[in-house]
Amino acid sequence: MSNTPARIAVAYHSGYGHTARQAEAVAAGASSVSGAVADLVPLDELTDEVWDRLAAADAIIFGAPTYMGSPSAVFKAFAEASVKVWAADLGWRDKIAAGFTNSKAMSGDKLNSLVDLAVFATQHGMIWVGLDLYPGWAESTASIEDLNRLGSWLGAMAQSDADLSAEKAPPATDLRTAAALGARVATVTLRHLRGALAA
Repeated sequence: MSNTPARIAVAYHSGYGHTARQAEAVAAGASSVSGAVADLVPLDELTDEVWDRLAAADAIIFGAPTYMGSPSAVFKAFAEASVKVWAADLGWRDKIAAGFTNSKAMSGDKLNSLVDLAVFATQHGMIWVGLDLYPGWAESTASIEDLNRLGSWLGAMAQSDADLSAEKAPPATDLRTAAALGARVATVTLRHLRGALAA
């Protein structure tokens, strides 16, 4: 494999800062893997630079808060605007993809947001990577501090109490889970790139 690092873009929207903290944890996890670098790409303004950074990435991890049971309107606007990438011979084809989301409720129908993100990625011809952690906090002797305490496999979930600022929520366990997703994506991306070079 070449010495060029695997480039992991974390493309996200955050309404109040909580999902941004989750995005930072995902990026930190990706960067912790030798041979990978992470790039935080906020989606609030869809500039040419944003599209260029995503085009240069080997993997894109999508993130958005869950509002009313689906990703935020800002993320949906980005998804719809990405049709120009889709129309250009599936410009993100074969990039690795993954996703994460945050809401104030334990469930909040976050699974629906992750399904939206996965369908979006696969419509672009991307390769979806889920979370490879057993469910935490699922036995009487388990703890709220367990990784994957919300029991998600399609992507990383986080929960932020509505009355807590982004400095205090989501909790550390959900941020560690987000970092685990980032590390997994980086590892899978490196393997994918090695395989592409060998083909």
